[in-house]
Amino acid sequence: MTAPAVRRGAALPPAVRFAGVGILNTAIDVGLFLLLHASLGIVLANLVSTSAGMAFSFVVNGLFTFSARRLTWRQAGLFVATTGTTMWVLQPLFIHAALLLVDPLLVAKIVAIGCSLVVNFAAYRFVVWPRGGR
Repeated sequence: MTAPAVRRGAALPPAVRFAGVGILNTAIDVGLFLLLHASLGIVLANLVSTSAGMAFSFVVNGLFTFSARRLTWRQAGLFVATTGTTMWVLQPLFIHAALLLVDPLLVAKIVAIGCSLVVNFAAYRFVVWPRGGR
């Protein structure tokens, strides 16, 4: 992504940018999860799929969504800690809970992603890339 493309996106509110990035990130996550869950199981497939999405998400959300001037090791550590907790601890719990209410695994995964998006946006806005901390 070029710097001018990042600047053009800055006119959109962060929540809108986050949603756009989230659509792409979700495609990466769900695609890998569905490809891998039969052979790896829910937890390991979720670990792989969310890890791939995390790498994409860190770069694009940092530079585009939250307009960071640069990405730092501190931000990377905070991002991994907050996103890892959400994706590797909360999301499998959300999936298992959703499976009690809905039958298709895909629906349960999408419900879990929706819950995770809310938690992650708050963590990114207030912890990883706070407005005054650029």
